[in-house]
Amino acid sequence: MELNSIKPADGAKHAKRRVGRGIGSGLGKTAGRGHKGQKSRSGGYHKVGFEGGQMPLQRRLPKRGFKSQSLKFNAEVTLSDLDKLGLAEVDMLALKQAGLIGELAKVVKVIKSGALSKAVKLTGVGATAGAKAAIEAAGGSLA
Repeated sequence: MELNSIKPADGAKHAKRRVGRGIGSGLGKTAGRGHKGQKSRSGGYHKVGFEGGQMPLQRRLPKRGFKSQSLKFNAEVTLSDLDKLGLAEVDMLALKQAGLIGELAKVVKVIKSGALSKAVKLTGVGATAGAKAAIEAAGGSLA
């Protein structure tokens, strides 16, 4: 084998389609675009979702729903999460470091889900009425 005899495997390479280069190419005259119409012209095509002037589907359907952008600043922590954390004093920074709430969170609330066995002092963290009662029953407090 010589360097000048190296060739790619059969079928690995194929000739680029050259349109509009005469009858013999098989893609002469209209160059595979058919006859007349918007799609046969250069630069002639429609935008995505265009239905020929008919009211498009995305405009016929009713608008629905709303997603509040302030939700990303709110976070929830369960009683069982606080129990697993095992800290005597819990504030927002401790919850962020433990990965229980996101870095963007500004308002945190403890919800009554699970059980709390240790006394926990919460500072700068809110709680629902049920969670507050459970925290105080375990000997903890809210500040």
